[in-house]
Order: sequence, then structure tokens, then C-alpha cells
Amino acid sequence: MSLNIVVLVKQVPDTSEVRMDPVRGTLIREGVPSIVNPFDVFAIEAGLALRDAYGGKVTLLSMGPSQAGAALREGISMGADDAVLISDRAFAGSDTLATSYALATAVKKIGQNAGAGVDLILAGRQAIDGDTAQVGPGVAEQLGMPSITCVSKIESLSQNGTGPNLRLRRMLEDGYQVVEVGLPAVLSVVKDINKPRLPSLRGMMKSKTYNLPTWTAADIAADTTLCGLSGSATRVKRIFSPEKRARGETLEGGAAEQAKTLVQRLRDSGFSI
Repeated sequence: MSLNIVVLVKQVPDTSEVRMDPVRGTLIREGVPSIVNPFDVFAIEAGLALRDAYGGKVTLLSMGPSQAGAALREGISMGADDAVLISDRAFAGSDTLATSYALATAVKKIGQNAGAGVDLILAGRQAIDGDTAQVGPGVAEQLGMPSITCVSKIESLSQNGTGPNLRLRRMLEDGYQVVEVGLPAVLSVVKDINKPRLPSLRGMMKSKTYNLPTWTAADIAADTTLCGLSGSATRVKRIFSPEKRARGETLEGGAAEQAKTLVQRLRDSGFSI
């Protein structure tokens, strides 16, 4: 049983280096180092582990400017078989709805090129720059596939009368939920799912010479009215950093003395205690 797996990958600004334009209220991306979205690294490893166990192929997919290819090459160095970058001015300004549409359209082309469709789409739980956790489920909706979020473990893959079937664990606040889903499906994974492998020497050599395909909106037959700003249901009007607050005072002494001091200060402030 082999699987044709697509992993969604996003290049994001390194959060330790994020700076804001105080006039325009936008992120300053020039000169800011970019990294692979950390959650996506766990999705890549999940895809590679399934391929290693059951056979098949792992293709990475990203949408962005040409420099986003660096994130895909990093995934190639980990052991991914192929990668595709979709890049076009028509995609500029996409919110999660338009992004999901463009990625889903590219997934369809990947499946068509394989001649057998895509069996499984993996994504990180969320991107650290937007934190919406909407793109994975959005792609599933565009493709008419079931979506399982917060996947913390892939327990088994089996074959039944209707096709491949995955048994999964979903992370919950107070435990986990066991879910079974037939393929094709879209999974959004959390960091508890695995420990990503390091790039191999062979993988790094491949990533340096890999001829990365770059597809435009026309290449994937995307409806440009559903892409970019025209296809977005939301607009980001302004981004700003909250004003810094003065650090609070630390009360001296043990817990009992701190509580006594706090009560007295509340009384002095007019609170009835």
C-alpha cells in the first residue's frame, strides 16, 4: 500500500526578529530572516514516516514569492521526494480563504500529474505569523475531503473494503480522542506527533541541485477572481504592537506575608475586605 502525500509548507518571519512599521502598521519583512513554519516541520516528518513505513511519495507544496523556495529546499534536505512552489502576483494579498483555494487547486494538479490523485494532505496545526489554523481545514473544504485537526499520533494505516483507513489520535485539553478516517483526507498535526529528523548529507546535496518547479496561477488553472485580494473575504487594515506596560512590583516575604501586604494595600485603595 503506497501513499501519494502532499505536505503544505509555509515560510514565515523568524518571530524573534519581527519588526513593525509604525506609520503603515505592517510587518517589515525586508532584512528579516525567514524560517520554515515550525509546525510544518512536524507535518513533513509525519509524511516521511508514513512513506518510509508504507511506501509512496512525499511532495511539498508552498505558496509565496521566490524566496519561499528556501523552505521547500529545507524539506527536500530532510528527505522529501519533490516540491512545488506556486508563485504569482495574482496570489498577493491572499487571506486564508484565497490561500486555501490556490493550494487546493495546486493539489489537484499534483494528483493529476501522478495519475492517481492525492491520498493524504498534511499541514502544521497553524502558522506562527497568522495563528489562524484555518488553511488546513480550508484546503479540505475546497477539495471536499474530511479534515482532522490537532492530530498528535498516527496509530495505524489499514485497508478495508472502501480503501485506505487511518486510525489517529487528536489532542484535547483533557486527554485525546481516537478517530478513524478514510483516505483521501487532510490532517493538521501538532508538535507532539513526532521528533523531526535532521537533514541527511544526501538530502542536503539533493536540495542544492534540485530543480524546483514554480507554477503560476495559469499553470494550475486557478480562477484569478478567487485568488489574492479579489478572492479574499477579509482585509488586514492595520497591525500594531501593544503598548508596553510598566512592570509590576514583586511583594517581599513568604506567601502569608505577601497576602497580608496585598490585603492592606487593597484596603488603602478603598476596597472593602
